[in-house]
Amino acid sequence: MFDIIKGAVSLGLLWSVMTIGVYISFRILDIADLTVEGSITLGAAIAAQAITKGINPYIATGMALLGGMAAGLTTGLLHTKLKIPALLSGILTMIALYSINLRVLGKASLSLLRMETVYTAFEKMGLESSWAIIALGLISVTVVICFLYWFFGTEIGCAIRATGNNPNMVRAQGINTNIMITIGLVISNGIVALSGALIAQNQTFADVQMGTGSIVIGLASVIIGEVLFGKRNYFMRLTSLAMGSITYRLIIAFVLKLGMHSNDLKLFTAITVAIALSLPIIRDQLNPPKISFKEGE
Repeated sequence: MFDIIKGAVSLGLLWSVMTIGVYISFRILDIADLTVEGSITLGAAIAAQAITKGINPYIATGMALLGGMAAGLTTGLLHTKLKIPALLSGILTMIALYSINLRVLGKASLSLLRMETVYTAFEKMGLESSWAIIALGLISVTVVICFLYWFFGTEIGCAIRATGNNPNMVRAQGINTNIMITIGLVISNGIVALSGALIAQNQTFADVQMGTGSIVIGLASVIIGEVLFGKRNYFMRLTSLAMGSITYRLIIAFVLKLGMHSNDLKLFTAITVAIALSLPIIRDQLNPPKISFKEGE
């Protein structure tokens, strides 16, 4: 049982980086960005190909981050400059990335067996493989959360958050919302690609199909984190995303332990997300707001 929990926590930490990226587009920008499904694979493909060419794993991971940022920039330009709807812009980039990912990988799947990865340094310190993943996962999540907490407190970061909340008000202040949306998508997909690089090095291969359904996994983790751990201050909100991702992986691990077929996992995730998203409506219908009339009105 402990091994199951440890495995779920290690996976949850790596996927929580992706969850934070999804949160930026879904909650902050209020955009359902399907680029995620392509950029997570792009990050994995770039890192895997670079490592097999003998490039340092940490440099390869940085290259994956830049690749994801380029994907986000593409979606942002399609949406803001060519005026293509945000959802369709993400779909177009995602489709294009499938071919690009195949080009980068050179084939459908690329193995990293017996290759040095970002986890190798921790394993050389004497840590077991799973503990090395947890250690680097914690470091990665902490760095991402601290960076975003600082960034979204800056003038540009606040403008990006305001753009998602009320773009008309932001435009009235003389801020270019197109630039803010593009920057948000660049950061979002860069973080998602970083997650893809870490996941690929953990599973010792990159596969062109590994991003399928990742947007649903990210949404599930975001919603679980918000429901279970609340929406207090902004730092805690970012931390709750990591907790939501770990909780999601624990749920999946226990569901599999109870006998659910692995082929049904995406269906289970989709149903979970649908229920979670509809909870406010269900709650309002079960407990309709009471209307009180003051005397004399």
